[in-house]
Amino acid sequence: MAKTETQPYQVIKKEKDFEIRRYPPATMATVSMDAKSYRELSSTGFRKLASFIFGGNKSKKNIAMTSPVHMDINSTQSSMSFVMPSEYNKDNLPKPDNSDIKIETTAEEYVAAIQFGGFANDEEIKKYATQLENDLKANGIEYFGNFRFLGYNAPYQLLDRRNEIIVSVRWEK
Repeated sequence: MAKTETQPYQVIKKEKDFEIRRYPPATMATVSMDAKSYRELSSTGFRKLASFIFGGNKSKKNIAMTSPVHMDINSTQSSMSFVMPSEYNKDNLPKPDNSDIKIETTAEEYVAAIQFGGFANDEEIKKYATQLENDLKANGIEYFGNFRFLGYNAPYQLLDRRNEIIVSVRWEK
């Protein structure tokens, strides 16, 4: 089985329970919806984005799955994003058939990340977001925006699962 391409990042600083990373710009396919929980967002969002990469686009082209899947879950508007393989950018990516899917290029970003195993759910996501928030406050690191969930594994992978919570941080280069 081919190895899944993973979104690249550079570890800037490693602490006991979390790390600071720099993510370069990436091309993402994103779907937004009124979901207010991981449960609500994960299956519907995944189906829409999966249909796009499995040929639901103007070129009827299959696009490789990458990791992680990004989820921004909040009380107003939540979103799920697939990172596009590195050979694609906004200009050469086939246009999605579903107009709900937006293609965008993210800006370079510094984030704090905390990792956890097992199967993610709303309780685990909240627990690790709170732990990361407390760790950042304890270390005097300024953060902003929503805490976001990154899922790295296919639903059928039972062992060695990798999940992360990230949040944007102010970081001097």
